[in-house]
Amino acid sequence: MTGLFSTTSSATSTQALEVAGYVEKVQIAGTDLVFDARLDSGATTSSLNALDIEKFERDGKDWVRFDVVDPKDKEKRIALEYPVKRNVRIVRHDGNHQNRPVIQLPLCIGTHERLEDVSLVDRSELTYQLLVGRNHMRGAILIDSGKRFMHEPRCPSAS
Repeated sequence: MTGLFSTTSSATSTQALEVAGYVEKVQIAGTDLVFDARLDSGATTSSLNALDIEKFERDGKDWVRFDVVDPKDKEKRIALEYPVKRNVRIVRHDGNHQNRPVIQLPLCIGTHERLEDVSLVDRSELTYQLLVGRNHMRGAILIDSGKRFMHEPRCPSAS
């Protein structure tokens, strides 16, 4: 019988990787904002639930102003402003296209902190306000799909 899978020792390739659950608490470093976030290796870029997105110009550069739902009180919103890094065209599951602004946010999962491209989109109908894509996890995090909330955010930049 021919084997379908081959195994090799992966101790060296996974040794430095942190194992995280498919849902983790993720902090925007430098803020008090901590979201329950879904870690999704099927998504390239991270995305954040952004409401009332308003594009504007500041000092000749593109910026975006938007609200997030306060993770501590779902009845409150918090206004944020960030420079726009780029705009991305997303092909949705139904075949339609959607243009989204992309900003950079320092995201922290456990002790892993990385400045990450995050697309802004209304995720109100979804369970998690923040989706962390594989670009953020690459080379640092492995997902255990059977676990949740394995780490509290301990952002290195806060120490």
